[in-house]
Amino acid sequence: MNDNAKRRIKKIIIVGGGTAGWMTAAAFSKVLGTSCYDIVLIESDDIGTVGVGEATIPLITSFNQILGLDESQFMKKTQATFKLGIEFVNWGNIDDRYIHPFGVYGKGIGSLAFYNFLLKQQKIKPDTDVGDYSINIQAARHNKFMRAPNLPNSPLADIRYAYHFDAGLYALYLRNYAEQQGAIRVQGEITNVSLDDDSGCITSVTLKDGQTHSADFFIDCSGFRGLLIEQALKTGYEDWSHLLLSDTAVTVPSEVIHPLPSFTRSTAHSAGWQWCIPLQHRTGNGHVFSSRFMSEDEATSLLLQHLPTPALAGPRTVKFKTGIRRKLWNKNCVAIGLSSGFIEPLESTSIHLIHSAIHKLLTFFPTGALSQVDIDKYNDVMRTDIEFIRDFILLHYKATSRTDSAFWNHCRTMDVPDGLRKKMELYIKSGRLYRDNNELFTEDSWFAVMEGQGVKVEDYHPLVDSVEQVKFDAMLGDIARAIRESTDVIPSHAEYIARYCKA
Repeated sequence: MNDNAKRRIKKIIIVGGGTAGWMTAAAFSKVLGTSCYDIVLIESDDIGTVGVGEATIPLITSFNQILGLDESQFMKKTQATFKLGIEFVNWGNIDDRYIHPFGVYGKGIGSLAFYNFLLKQQKIKPDTDVGDYSINIQAARHNKFMRAPNLPNSPLADIRYAYHFDAGLYALYLRNYAEQQGAIRVQGEITNVSLDDDSGCITSVTLKDGQTHSADFFIDCSGFRGLLIEQALKTGYEDWSHLLLSDTAVTVPSEVIHPLPSFTRSTAHSAGWQWCIPLQHRTGNGHVFSSRFMSEDEATSLLLQHLPTPALAGPRTVKFKTGIRRKLWNKNCVAIGLSSGFIEPLESTSIHLIHSAIHKLLTFFPTGALSQVDIDKYNDVMRTDIEFIRDFILLHYKATSRTDSAFWNHCRTMDVPDGLRKKMELYIKSGRLYRDNNELFTEDSWFAVMEGQGVKVEDYHPLVDSVEQVKFDAMLGDIARAIRESTDVIPSHAEYIARYCKA
């Protein structure tokens, strides 16, 4: 046996439970297996989790599929509902609203995505409603939902969705799954982390009751405190609060909404925004705001005034600092979830970033002795992905016409990273959108926010004019009519859940 094989990782310790910890344990126990690896998760019942990441994006379906989860059972166990996109209210200006849908607009022609044709149509008819050309938007506007059927020539085949679910129930569901796969849970509070004198790698953790647990590899899912990645390894943190100003969230659960929406709502206030996430058994609400521009008392009062249904509990406050760990993989420790950094929850990317970190860690998982080349590449890839997401979220703040508060004046006039600045300039000048390095958000997503928040283009792609005007008009009419007729046959969201996956 060669030396590398002798040094293969055999034991993995995951520190912290919650969504990040149990997603990691579930994926590792499924993909790596527990016959070759010992997978141990250590969590303390006395240390709470943030547990407010309850909205997702469509890639969560691929994570569940990797685990082999039955979708209807998963939804019943987690009180889940379906999500077709996000409605943004008061973002471009007060009283404006638009939906950022999952999926596509219309049907592209050749190499041109359909949004290029919408940009020409808006030059001809400025009052064009782009929502007429999205099956997700039309279904969301009418509180409807169905899974995409196998009908290739129907707009219904373009339906894409994610979920809203109870984060605590999701973690419990994945805990049961991981333990059935052979992962081991240890209950206890870690009081000491031991490092190797020569390499600086983590060798073991010691619990409050004196138990010591050693391992070859450690995954830090301990939340904002970063028990391993920061407190033990002193990795450092890159602060992005000069770009993403919000640093506090106040949350309150309320009663179920009727009729049941099939989308998340984000309503901008004077120093932040309020989420509304419909679940089967309650509604999740929160006000994300900047403490530089609003007090906690004022933010709490504003949230309570705008609850869609009566509150079920008192308000809870979560403090955070947006940014990223300087290294997400440091020595023999990888930070996943809030321990790796945090981008505010505006586009529901927190759970996706857990999934993405797990996927990429498995891609670069050590074959034997740690390779700095693998570590560096993992860090580069993750940082690039996270920065793309950061810039997309920044777009919502930068692309505004609001002048009603100091917060929005700051956002509208602030300097943004070059990547975002150039992307906005390219779109404004020529109506062009370009997806860099297969970034998470598609051209249709960028178009949805740019158009929804009033960013006007000077021109559109010249190849659009290669379609004769008569054919152009007929194409748009046919697509809008097909989507309208398809929407008519979709059941209500509440009816669909009652039929297939009611908790």
